[in-house]
Amino acid sequence: MMDRFDRPRAGSRGGVQVWLPDGRPADAYSAMCPSRRALDRIADKWTALIVGALGSSALRFGALSRSVDGISEKMLTQTLRSLQRDGLVSRRVVPGAVSAVEYELTALGRTLEGPLTAIRDWAELHINEIEAARAGHDAESRDD
Repeated sequence: MMDRFDRPRAGSRGGVQVWLPDGRPADAYSAMCPSRRALDRIADKWTALIVGALGSSALRFGALSRSVDGISEKMLTQTLRSLQRDGLVSRRVVPGAVSAVEYELTALGRTLEGPLTAIRDWAELHINEIEAARAGHDAESRDD
């Protein structure tokens, strides 16, 4: 049986340790660590797709909506607001006759491009294996 000391420890990757303002180490395995909220945000599929879409340039809402097939306006709005709140995306009103807004990755948001690209690539590379495993599992479940 695993106990809390058998899990990966905070800062175990590369020996890097980040300390929270209250003096505790950041530890995503701890229920009380605020890094859990950040992990929840960046593990979201819409976040991964929006960060990818904004990776090449700033986009207006409509262009961003068209580049992320299947996202509703409501979900796009909610996700963009969350990304802004977390400092990952900036929103800029474009001056002109027609009011327009552009969204762009911040410097912090750009640090997510590599990891999220790797995750998107992994999903595309292994989707056939995943689908086969799902089909096998579902077939076994029906036989039970």
